[in-house]
Amino acid sequence: MSFEVSGKLHVKYDTQQVTERFTKREFVLEIGDGPYPQHVKFQLVQDKTPVLDPFEVGDTLNVFFDLRGREYTSPKGEVSYFTNLNAWRIQKANQESNTPPQPQNEGAADFPSAADEPVGEFDDLPF
Repeated sequence: MSFEVSGKLHVKYDTQQVTERFTKREFVLEIGDGPYPQHVKFQLVQDKTPVLDPFEVGDTLNVFFDLRGREYTSPKGEVSYFTNLNAWRIQKANQESNTPPQPQNEGAADFPSAADEPVGEFDDLPF
């Protein structure tokens, strides 16, 4: 499941080495919601942690992310649920994507229109 949101970079944390094999970096995006802006925390994991490096607090960004959830059972047997917003791409809000947009009508001339439909009874099915 992939999502996109725009907002202002509010807080930028350092990369953390959580375990020997797992690193993460968190950041907070201020998302305008009328008079009550929301401060939403995202995380970058593993090889994605440097993606945040070129951006400064105050930059308006587009963040592309996945929604992740998991269940955790404590040693006491209590069950909790965690939700993470895993960012995988960040770009400045006014920055063009690296991929050039495809023309909307590309290949449309080769595709038959309704006017090309045969008139009358036409049955070419082999059965």
